Amino acid sequence: MEHLENMNKNFAIFSDIDGTLVSFKTHRIPDSAVEALTDAKQRGHHFYISTGRPPQFINNLQQIEHLIDGYLTTNGAYCYIGQEVVSCQYISKEDLEAIVEASNEMNFCLVIAGDRDIVVHNSNRLVYEIYQEGLNVPMDTYSQDLQLLNDQHILQISPFITTEEEKKVMPRLKHCMSNRWHPQFTDITAEGVDKAMGFQTMIKHLVIDPSCTIALGDGGNDAPLLRAAGIGVAMGNADEQTQQSADYVTAHVDDDGFAKALRHFGLAK
Repeated sequence: MEHLENMNKNFAIFSDIDGTLVSFKTHRIPDSAVEALTDAKQRGHHFYISTGRPPQFINNLQQIEHLIDGYLTTNGAYCYIGQEVVSCQYISKEDLEAIVEASNEMNFCLVIAGDRDIVVHNSNRLVYEIYQEGLNVPMDTYSQDLQLLNDQHILQISPFITTEEEKKVMPRLKHCMSNRWHPQFTDITAEGVDKAMGFQTMIKHLVIDPSCTIALGDGGNDAPLLRAAGIGVAMGNADEQTQQSADYVTAHVDDDGFAKALRHFGLAK
């Protein structure tokens, strides 16, 4: 077993949501993951969410909310513990205007996450198919009024574009980066903001030894975090690049992959 020298210490577990902790098929956390996480917490380990979802979209963790010690959201742009904001990294108004202009020219949808509200610009059927049907995030309640964001920090912008379209759009944004984990859209954050940056901010704030951390993920936006953590675990359903970024590859999310990983490293029974 890897990293045996640290297994008698308390660990900080960082986990992605979709495809890692929550099944894409059932939109629920497998019972095995709930049981393993409950046991890990009883053993003194801590648990943090690490997701591309903005806080407004985190709607599928009711089974384990009482076990969560903190949140790394919007790919590291907004991190918090309870009511305490640990980090807030936002996109400039200039870059927001640039991508809205590109959206109008190229006719693609944007899901824009402000620090309070979500706005959907140039909404289309694709956003409903992916968010509402694929991720179980109801989209009918969100505004299409960009003026709603005038006095808000923009944490993340998710354009529904292909990788080829992304190559045309990103040069128009002067201080942003892309965190793609889905073939039909990407998550854009301020330059330098990804899950690894959010992770570094969180462990520094919490005074956690990086060698006593384990991160689990399944998408391209998880790869930087898997490399940054003391132990990086890729799900069996992860793409090849993400698996190559990990120290260990566990089973598929629907084959108890989360629980099997915690058990493999001695964090749960």
